[in-house]
Amino acid sequence: MDAAAQVGTAVKTGAWLVRFAHSVNTLAAGLLLVVPVVAQAQDRYAIIVAGASGGPAYAQQYRTWTAALDQVLVERLGFDHARITTLSDTSDTTSAATAANLRRIIAERRSQLKPDDVLLLFLIGHGTYDGVDAKFNLVGPDLEAAEWASLLRNLPGRLVIVNGAAASSPFVERLAGPRRIVISATDSVVQRFDTVFPEYFIAAFREEGADIDKNGRTSIWEAFAWAAGAVRRHYQERGQLATERPLLDDNGDGVGREAASQGQDGSVASRTYLAPAPAGAAPTDDVLVELLHRRASLVAEVEELQVKKAFMSNDEYAREFERIMLALARVGREIRQRSQSSS
Repeated sequence: MDAAAQVGTAVKTGAWLVRFAHSVNTLAAGLLLVVPVVAQAQDRYAIIVAGASGGPAYAQQYRTWTAALDQVLVERLGFDHARITTLSDTSDTTSAATAANLRRIIAERRSQLKPDDVLLLFLIGHGTYDGVDAKFNLVGPDLEAAEWASLLRNLPGRLVIVNGAAASSPFVERLAGPRRIVISATDSVVQRFDTVFPEYFIAAFREEGADIDKNGRTSIWEAFAWAAGAVRRHYQERGQLATERPLLDDNGDGVGREAASQGQDGSVASRTYLAPAPAGAAPTDDVLVELLHRRASLVAEVEELQVKKAFMSNDEYAREFERIMLALARVGREIRQRSQSSS
């Protein structure tokens, strides 16, 4: 039996390959990995903006996501509830997601934030693109990405900005900067359909599988990578073409990367946590961080290969299958060796 036939027999239903892709995520579960960390911030703040809903169904969805994020921040990540501000589509003038209220809250945080503090800004809602600039839909007049950039300019502290709306990719370019992590739900302005990324990004902080290095905390990068994979599977399981591809920028150049692609971004996000650092945390291992990023990319390739299988010849599929499996084996060996030499 030739190689193509062997591979075809082994995975003819595709089920094994799916199980393999998911099981690779637990490869490091038993390893004593060096933990990438940053110093614990003195204070942590969050601003959740659930914009104009545009209808009852969306309003309910946004309320569900907002409540889930609030719960995760307090119960799983140890935020002080007094430092979480939520603006939403409401008739309450003080808590409505208006541009005026947003400016007021940002001004308050500007006076409170210290250089080592962390501020999470999470946008839930609709996004649009008019051919010139992207907007996030607020209650009343919207703010363009350029206006958001002006609003956040020179804000003290370390910022984690998540725009979970459609057509959100221009926010990566506009809002990128030093000491900032900017995440968008989409990588293109033509991706204008409603997104599911916020649901999975929030869920990542509740899922043990999102903690790739098994250090007991989920970094921003780990949450991003886990959510990106969950978004891919969301569309694959429904037989749909993915209408969103999340991006992350953390080196300030305004050019984001997908979790499954190679790029310069991800190093800072791998060291940034919303949860406080435990006592005695180990120093960062840059090599291990890069290996974990490479493994995440290969896992995504496994999932993509399953989708492409129907459009490939047996020989093409066999070659790609072998290439990915060998690469995963090499990366797995390097992770084990790195962890053993550092433990």
